[in-house]
Amino acid sequence: MRVNNDTHGIYPVGFSKCGNLQFYQSLRVSSPIMSKISYSLNHVSLIVADIEKSVAFYCQTLGLQQVDRPDFGFPGAWLQLGAQQIHLMELKNPDPVTGRPEHGGRDRHVALNVPDLADVREILDRQGIVYTMSISGRKALFFRDPDGNAIEIIEQAS
Repeated sequence: MRVNNDTHGIYPVGFSKCGNLQFYQSLRVSSPIMSKISYSLNHVSLIVADIEKSVAFYCQTLGLQQVDRPDFGFPGAWLQLGAQQIHLMELKNPDPVTGRPEHGGRDRHVALNVPDLADVREILDRQGIVYTMSISGRKALFFRDPDGNAIEIIEQAS
């Protein structure tokens, strides 16, 4: 099957992104093995250039808490985020840090939920951090950390 692959997703040629939802759901690949395993997210790792600068950003700007981390032979930090963590690793970045899409929704990103997006906007505005609102119309925004890693913040009422 030929597919269109644009910024809104992948869908069969001849169908729009707003096409038949049942048809799209029928394309999903399922596995009897996978249905027996229950997964949950443990952590996300991000590469950073300066661990101290990044820890300050994530703790002071986003309010995350640093927790103990074993010595892996390179600088890093673990940050608690509810039951999950963000692991920061000060390593040589194999990815380009320039030329990334302006809108973080069109790049690899980590998405975090908050009960009220207005609080986050206020903090980002006060600190002069540039962000873009979600182009989908959802209550969500995207910004980048000091190393260009894209972060999405989504308002999810509790």
